[in-house]
Amino acid sequence: MKYYIIAGEASGDLHGGNLIAGLRSRDPESEFRFWGGSQMENAAGPRGVKVRDYKDTAVMGLTDVLAKLNTISSNLKFCKSDILAWNPDAVILIDYPGFNMKIAEFCHKNSVRVFYYIAPKTWASREGRNRRLRQWVDKLFIIFPFEIPYFTKVGVPFIYKGNPLVDAIDNHRYSRLMEGEYTAFLPGSRKGEISRMMPLLMKVADLRGGEYVVAGAPSRSPEDYLGFIGNRKNVHLVFGKTYDILKYAGNAVINSGTASLEAALIGTPQVVCWNTSALTYWAAVNILRVQNHIKYISLGNLIDDSLVFRELIQDDFTPEAVRDELDRLSGDASYRKSMLEGYARIREKLGGSGASCKVAEAMIAELEK
Repeated sequence: MKYYIIAGEASGDLHGGNLIAGLRSRDPESEFRFWGGSQMENAAGPRGVKVRDYKDTAVMGLTDVLAKLNTISSNLKFCKSDILAWNPDAVILIDYPGFNMKIAEFCHKNSVRVFYYIAPKTWASREGRNRRLRQWVDKLFIIFPFEIPYFTKVGVPFIYKGNPLVDAIDNHRYSRLMEGEYTAFLPGSRKGEISRMMPLLMKVADLRGGEYVVAGAPSRSPEDYLGFIGNRKNVHLVFGKTYDILKYAGNAVINSGTASLEAALIGTPQVVCWNTSALTYWAAVNILRVQNHIKYISLGNLIDDSLVFRELIQDDFTPEAVRDELDRLSGDASYRKSMLEGYARIREKLGGSGASCKVAEAMIAELEK
């Protein structure tokens, strides 16, 4: 079968790579065209063609969308024509709803089968998309247990087979990068995130002392970080080793996103920090939290429905607050123990292993109906 897969960021590339591996194990003659990155490229091998790299298409927040409207429009136009020209058995959309919902509508109108893997977060905002999911998507594949009652309630047909991050974390071959204790900094994968996070993180390093390792995102270059790091000898930039960095870190400061859930599954005590433009933050407060009663911004806290680890958001994200939280994580044994117990609950709620292969099997079964 022929699969056209669209991912728009690093986490989507990770999940897409695992899904492609699952599809190939069940369907060895499968072919792929995809929008993604190295994870999908490696998994597809000679059976796949990368159409666009996600680092060229990712956007974050309202201001970034507005700045890239022309590029987004051009990519949409090309993607639609490319799908029709290749005529796949199914288009698989991975998260990235601003772009992928438009592709879902187009595919539905042109009788192309649509699977949506990793649901748009309609439980947080834009519930109107649920009607479109029911209309345009043949089957939704969700990866979080708290989504089960939600999508049941709103009447969107779905399949849940667990979370693929469990396999990605457990199957990784870990190696220690440096001796001694250090704190991990994960400032995000988008340039806007990095430029907002890094100045504050460097102030944390100056306030506390000690050693720090910055996990460089695969889509970024050293230049995105080095200007902020400057001549600091206690801050080290490392690319392509995020899981290893987290595994052996004493603590971690993480931009909200998939990385915070990865840290929970690996077992690294953390504090999540997030800030953004005033416009995006206003939308988040007034749409996500007020209208939809979202209590947390981190996936791990949402899964456990409790504050397993602290979130420092917008004005609360200060170097002093981060320093104090890291000191507590290092010095308060009972506080650290409580966080690790919360991590165990999160892992249990995500289910067992083999999610990517189970999703692949379910997709193939849907196509064979």
